[in-house]
Amino acid sequence: MKKSSSDRRFKLSGKRDVKSKTPVRGSRTERSRTASETYSADPRRSRTVREPQRRTPVKIIPLGGLNEIGKNFTVIECANDMLIIDCGLAFPDSEMLGVDIVIPDFTYVEQNKDKLRGVVITHGHEDHIGGLPYFLKKFNVPCYGTPLTLGLLEGKLREHDILDSCKLNVVTPRQTVKLGCMAVEFIRVNHSIPDAVGFAIHTPAGVLVHTGDFKVDYTPIQGGIIDLARFAELGNKGVLALMSDSTNSERPGFTMSERKVGDSFEKLFAKADGKRVIIATFASNVHRVQQIVNQADATGRKLAVSGRSMVNVIGVGIELGYLKVPDGLLVDIEQVGQYPPEKMCIVTTGSQGEPMSALTRMAMGEHRQVSVTPNDFVIISAKPIPGNEKFVTRVVNELMKLGSEVVYEDMYDVHVSGHACQEEQKLMLSIIKPRFFIPVHGEYKHLMKHKATAMSVGIPEERIIIADIGSVIETDGVDMKITGTVPAGRVLVDGLGVGDVGSIVLRDRKKLAEDGLIIAVATIDREAGLILAGPDIVSRGFVYVRESEELMDEAKKVLTDTLDDCLDRGMHEWNAIKGRMKDNLSDFIYQRTKRTPMILPIIMEI
Repeated sequence: MKKSSSDRRFKLSGKRDVKSKTPVRGSRTERSRTASETYSADPRRSRTVREPQRRTPVKIIPLGGLNEIGKNFTVIECANDMLIIDCGLAFPDSEMLGVDIVIPDFTYVEQNKDKLRGVVITHGHEDHIGGLPYFLKKFNVPCYGTPLTLGLLEGKLREHDILDSCKLNVVTPRQTVKLGCMAVEFIRVNHSIPDAVGFAIHTPAGVLVHTGDFKVDYTPIQGGIIDLARFAELGNKGVLALMSDSTNSERPGFTMSERKVGDSFEKLFAKADGKRVIIATFASNVHRVQQIVNQADATGRKLAVSGRSMVNVIGVGIELGYLKVPDGLLVDIEQVGQYPPEKMCIVTTGSQGEPMSALTRMAMGEHRQVSVTPNDFVIISAKPIPGNEKFVTRVVNELMKLGSEVVYEDMYDVHVSGHACQEEQKLMLSIIKPRFFIPVHGEYKHLMKHKATAMSVGIPEERIIIADIGSVIETDGVDMKITGTVPAGRVLVDGLGVGDVGSIVLRDRKKLAEDGLIIAVATIDREAGLILAGPDIVSRGFVYVRESEELMDEAKKVLTDTLDDCLDRGMHEWNAIKGRMKDNLSDFIYQRTKRTPMILPIIMEI
């Protein structure tokens, strides 16, 4: 792989911080490997069982990624050392009006920042690295990840103008990073993005295995297959606890290979003969983009890229050698009109129907370079994330209204998951044979289904821990249980504001969105006890004033009577007067309209 500009920023591992060899026999790390090697999860196995010994306690503290999808963030703490696994983001739900992203609450880490030794990253998806720029602004600690993961992270840190101060360390599978009294071994897994890894965390209490997001793909597009041999080797030596991806725990069977999508692309490109092909997919799915590149090249089409995140990821992928693009294949999006439809392919963002994405702008006729016509064959190569179905449906409808043919969802095999289904989860549980099992990465229903799968392969129910964010899971190598909670939750990012939007602000925004705003303004002479001007009413998002003059006049009369009564009583506390104005006007509005707009009284004194 050729060197890139990013290589100069990454501190290559293999020096003081990273050990690529197995720790020497008798070392603390080596001793930690034997702490739990005596337990067999399935009593039917013939391996000799010896009782484990109590050792230095270790805490596992998930601060994100449990009972939710996204913002994965886990703390591993032992004695005076602490490490972080991933730091992702989640996207706001429909109740979080105006919010851009959601990141984990870092309060507990801040309270123990002297223990923090570093961050290890499983892969480069937003729900695993998206929160790191905000984290690294607070805690300037080393980050360890594979080349593509750090390449994608580098772009985010540059956007936040903190790249030069961050310590990024490249590691490769089978290498081990020493972080205080713990050592983290990186183990290759398959996922929908290259360079994904899981971890074996060697602690004084025993070995903890964290799969990261994974699936078992025996025919990956790029890179090797999941390192099942190493996971099995760890299982034979003894694993204290397994933390495993639960995203697809409701799906039976195996997850299909990514190559299945390539076969579908070949058939669909043939079907699109004479038409321009537009494919929307996740920007981070480098494997899928590679298959689109291959198919465009095979059919003699040029390839254009639309969407900022897609441009960024493809740029990093090409620079680091994870995307192989023939010379002359890529053309600028500005040049798409210069080629006949049958010689053009466009890969774009917007597979989830995001309002500002490139595909949505094409569907709405708002894209500056691409106008959709009946000569377009559109493929949406992704499955809608729960909650996004209506956005995707809207985009599909609009594309069809423009005359294009649209392939989406299950019409063809144009998408496969990057997460393990039940049979792959059973495989991982069976070869690792953990003493304890902690389902991670999923909503509560996913965790419970993964628990049932674990029980089916012989893990006792009492040794399966269903936790929540903020739970402190503590183990001494013999027992493992939830011993308490720490501060945890969500921090909302709105523009440049981080954490300044809370539940009260969201409640007000929701109220404004649902019922609108009424501003009541009056000018008063306090000494004379007279209303000098007003009260006037300004309505925003409540009613159209010109068509509701009678209602507005009655509302003004209610305010006038309220102010006169307050002044007659000699009330001089403005807050009390404004409270009476708000209450009386609110009661009147509700009686007349059954609505509860936000009411903002303003009193000016002369």
